[in-house]
Amino acid sequence: MLVMAALLAGCGGGGSGGGTGTVVQPASPTPTPTPTATPTPTSSCSLRSRQDWVLATMREWYLFPETLPATLDPSGYSSPDAYLDALTATARAQGRDRYFSYLTSIAEENAYYNSGSSAGFGFRLATDGTSTITVAESFEGANALQAGVDRGTRILAIGTSAGNLRDVSSIIASQGLNGITDALGPDTSGTSRVLRVQAVDGSERIVTLTKSEYSLPPVSSRYGAQILTDPNGGGRVGYINLRTFISTADPALRNAFASFKAQGITNLIVDLRYNGGGLVSIAELFGDLLGGARSRTDVFSYTSFRPEKSAYDETDYFGPQPEAITPARIAFIGTSGTASASELVINAMLPYFRANIALIGTNTYGKPVGQVAIDRAACDDRLRVVAFATQNANRQGAYFTGLANTLEASCSATDDLSRPLGDVGEASVKAGLDFVAGRSCSRIGGIGVASIARPSRTLLAPDRPTTIQREVPGIF
Repeated sequence: MLVMAALLAGCGGGGSGGGTGTVVQPASPTPTPTPTATPTPTSSCSLRSRQDWVLATMREWYLFPETLPATLDPSGYSSPDAYLDALTATARAQGRDRYFSYLTSIAEENAYYNSGSSAGFGFRLATDGTSTITVAESFEGANALQAGVDRGTRILAIGTSAGNLRDVSSIIASQGLNGITDALGPDTSGTSRVLRVQAVDGSERIVTLTKSEYSLPPVSSRYGAQILTDPNGGGRVGYINLRTFISTADPALRNAFASFKAQGITNLIVDLRYNGGGLVSIAELFGDLLGGARSRTDVFSYTSFRPEKSAYDETDYFGPQPEAITPARIAFIGTSGTASASELVINAMLPYFRANIALIGTNTYGKPVGQVAIDRAACDDRLRVVAFATQNANRQGAYFTGLANTLEASCSATDDLSRPLGDVGEASVKAGLDFVAGRSCSRIGGIGVASIARPSRTLLAPDRPTTIQREVPGIF
C-alpha cells in the first residue's frame, strides 16, 4: 500500500545531530502512484528484509537520488532507522534532509492524524540547552493542565518519587538533554513522574503527573481564536493560534474565521510559533480562509517531484470558502519550531501580500520539501520519503535556511513564557500588533539553518521522536 501525502514536520529528528522530521497526510489531492514490488516478501519482517525495502523505496522515490551511496552494506546497522540515516547522510550534511525521511508506525501515525490521539503528560517543553526546562504550553484535557502546570512553569527536578528527585540542571550536566527525555519516562499510559516545579510568581511545589491518552485540540479553547484590542490604538485584530495541521483543525479553523468575518476583522495575527506542520489539506484550507480575495485561477503552490516522477507534479489553486476573509495585513508568528506545512502557508501568501505580511519572532525551521508515505502493513512500517519540493506562485522555494530571508518584512521578537499565548503584552503578539498597525520594528537577523543557529531557547525533542513529537515539537 502506498499512501500519498504532503509536508509536515516538527522539531526533533534522529541520530545525535538532532533535527526535524516531517510527515505527510494519509490522503491528499496528489495522484496516488502505483507502488513497485518490494525486494523481499512483505510477510518477512526481518532486519535485512526491512533494510532492503527501505533502500529500494529510497532509490525509487527520493528527491535527491544523487546523494544516495552507490553501495551501502546494511549489515553494519542495527536497525532500519540507522540504515536510513546513513543513506541520507549526504543530503543531511547539505541541509536538504535534516531527518525529514524517516520510518514510523502506521497505526500510531493514523491515530494522531485522525484525532491528535497520543499518551503523555500533555505539555510542551522548552529549554535553554544548558540548565533549564520550562513549560511553553499545556493542552486542554490532559493531566498537566489539570494539575495547574501551565505556560511559564519551570521544571526544577524530576523523579519517580519525592525521595529520588534529581535537579534538572544536574541531569543536563551529566546526560545532556536526552537525560531529561529519559527521566520523563516512556510515552505509555500509566507512566507517573514526580516533579518539583516553580510557577511564574516564583512559588515552588511538588506535583505528581501521570501520562494518559488524550486528544490534542489543534486550536486552544482558552486562547486559540480571539479578537484582540490593540492597547496602542491599532483597533481590533484577529488572533488565531494553530498548534498542528490535523483533520480536526478543519472545523476549528472554519469557526474561527467565520467569527472574524462576522466581526469585520481585516488585520490578523497567525500564531504558528510551535507548529511543526501537518496535513497539506489543512494547509490549503488555511490558505483559502486567508485568501478571500483570491480566485480559482490563483496558484497556492506548485509541487514538483524528481524528473522521472514528474507525472505526479501538481499545481494547487485557491478555492473559495464561505468563512474566508480578505485581510489587509497578516503577522505570522514563527520560531525555529515553525516548519513544513506552517512554512508552506506563509510562503504561499507572499506573492499576494508582499510587504503586507511579516514573519514575527525568529527565523523558521526551513523545510520546503514534502514526503510520500510508503506502507508495509505486515510490519506496521511507514516510510516517509522526501520526494517533492514546493514553491509559491512566484516559484519561490528552497528556503532550507528558513523564511526570514524570503519574506519582505519581519519583526524580531522573543517568545515571552511569562505571559499567556494570545496576551497583548506577550512580546511576539505585541510585535504582531505593531506590524499590522504600521508601527516600526527591528527586522529578524542572524539568519541561518535553525538547527545550527539556535535561538536562546528551543523546544525539547528526543533523538528518536514519535509522530506526534515531530508534528508538535516539544510535546511530552
